[in-house]
Amino acid sequence: MKKITVILICILAYNNTFAQDRVITTAVPFLLIAADARSASMGDIGIATSADAFSQQWNPAKYAFAIDKVGVGVSYTPYLTDLVNDISLGQLNYYNRINERSAFAGSLRYFGLGDIELRENFDDVPIIVSPNELALDVSYSQQLSPSFSMAVAARYIRSQLRIPDASGDASAASTFAVDVAGYFQSEEVAFDDFNGRWRAGFNFQNMGPKMNYNDDVSDLTSNFLPANMKLGGGFDFIFDEYNKITLNAEINKLMVPTPQEVTDVNGDGVIDGLDQTIVNDEYNSIGWVSGMFQSFTDAPDGFSEELKEFTWALGTEYSYQDAFLFRLGYFHESPEKGARQFFSFGAGFKYNVVKIDVSYLMSASNVKNPLENTLRFTLTFNFGDKYDEY
Repeated sequence: MKKITVILICILAYNNTFAQDRVITTAVPFLLIAADARSASMGDIGIATSADAFSQQWNPAKYAFAIDKVGVGVSYTPYLTDLVNDISLGQLNYYNRINERSAFAGSLRYFGLGDIELRENFDDVPIIVSPNELALDVSYSQQLSPSFSMAVAARYIRSQLRIPDASGDASAASTFAVDVAGYFQSEEVAFDDFNGRWRAGFNFQNMGPKMNYNDDVSDLTSNFLPANMKLGGGFDFIFDEYNKITLNAEINKLMVPTPQEVTDVNGDGVIDGLDQTIVNDEYNSIGWVSGMFQSFTDAPDGFSEELKEFTWALGTEYSYQDAFLFRLGYFHESPEKGARQFFSFGAGFKYNVVKIDVSYLMSASNVKNPLENTLRFTLTFNFGDKYDEY
């Protein structure tokens, strides 16, 4: 029964029913979960950090500056561990730096919600269903100058959350999306007591048609993808050949329309369910392209509410000989827009071609985080020649 409740919560999260606090909800939110331990331990930061095997989720343009020619990454993230033990997110990443200026990459992300027993009566033989979601994507990155690169990514998204109806139909919903990303990495600059390197990046992510879980193909029954704008910057303090500290900052904005406040739309003097239906239908009729542009100016309370729709994060990473790494981060979301606030920390160890990373999250909000007190693990393998970093 507990598992069914959890799944129903996940499904209901996709419905466009709006509370007064106007929290933005979308389909397939698993796309926004940090799958790798490195980024997770720095407060879900990855736009402007140095390239690694998991750059596909954060900024694929970084692959054009990868030091290793080939990288393979595998990650595992338990989810809602305080309630169940078989919901998790897994990810497999691969990249290949083709030459000095370009690279291609691919990844598979799978979110499994475990097994659920369905029965009409207690004595019935249960029907076992296994809801799941997945995303398969590829990217190509190219250096446009010695310090700047851009990338495009294409993503296929499939969501199998539908409960079988009387006819046994449980067809999956699917759609596609694209990313457009850029990355800047300066040459190493000498200061009085240390050397340094600037980094910056952006990613317009998950831009694509809305997802429909029903047979009706109209916009009125479809759900926005979690299209978002990520902007970030960082600086490497290089003290010597052994010690380096990186500081990073990042902001994120969902490019999804803000749910509107319910008013007396039909002018009958009463705010009731009919007004709610009209407001919902107007919201659902917004197209995904116009919705992305509208999302920057449509908050009912104006500019102050638009600012609350930005999340921000700070993170740092200390590296000793590029073999021992320690990380710390903080993530903040407005209490009126979801209230995700947490500290995270983690560590990494690299030996030869193998790198192991782990992270841990502690909530700083009154709203419980589904990843609270959860360990995330990442395993990375790097092969081939090394490229110089100037």
